[in-house]
Amino acid sequence: MSEKSTPSEKNITAAIIIIGNEILSGRTQDANAAFIANRLSLRGITLHEIRVVRDDRAAIIATVNALRARYTYIFTTGGIGPTHDDITASCIAEAFGVPHVIDAGARARLVEYYAPSGTELNEARLRMATLPQGSALIDNPVSGAPGFKIGNVFVMAGIPKVMRAMFDHVETMIEGGAVVLSSTVACNMREGDIAHDLGDIQNDFLDIDIGSYPHTGGGGAVTGPSLSIVLRGTEEGRLTDATLRVADMIRKRGDEPRISGIKN
Repeated sequence: MSEKSTPSEKNITAAIIIIGNEILSGRTQDANAAFIANRLSLRGITLHEIRVVRDDRAAIIATVNALRARYTYIFTTGGIGPTHDDITASCIAEAFGVPHVIDAGARARLVEYYAPSGTELNEARLRMATLPQGSALIDNPVSGAPGFKIGNVFVMAGIPKVMRAMFDHVETMIEGGAVVLSSTVACNMREGDIAHDLGDIQNDFLDIDIGSYPHTGGGGAVTGPSLSIVLRGTEEGRLTDATLRVADMIRKRGDEPRISGIKN
């Protein structure tokens, strides 16, 4: 996609940026991308890319600027804590060309969060209230420090529990698109047996995403359906036609397809 979509268009697109050295080192497994992808799918938002970026200023800025110009929404996770390597907020301020300043609303939230325990709002913790000027705050009911939105970029924490709580608020700030429906055709065939015909069907239904997924049991023994063909699209009629076409193709090859109904 060469041009950025707008929320008023039917095809609303997104990308996810996972920020953090710990992901790339293998010390931490990302649990955020799958969660966000699932929630976006339920809202009819098409996820096009997931990128993992080091805690590197130039890389973060370049990635944010490239993706925010291409897609309707960008969601980032990680790098908004109180330590020296939490540089996401300042990088995004630089990407947008705005000052990186203490946000009065974010500061007030931190004061309220830490006051009951008598915890000092020191310089390190105040970093979590230092945001790109003009940002809108994203609620954080778990640990107080808010995320933020600027332009079409939503910035959330990397800790999965916190990110998920933030995303509940993010969903009130985004517009959904056409809900994606899906169907599955299972059979006892192998990909190589149907690849050519399946490619022909895909060419006839360019608006339907068709993927094949083989299944094998232990030691390579096939158990149950050896192949599931998953079809996804926004128009129920077109999806039904493509599903029946796939089923007919399998039937002509001597196997009886098993169709799972259209669902979102």
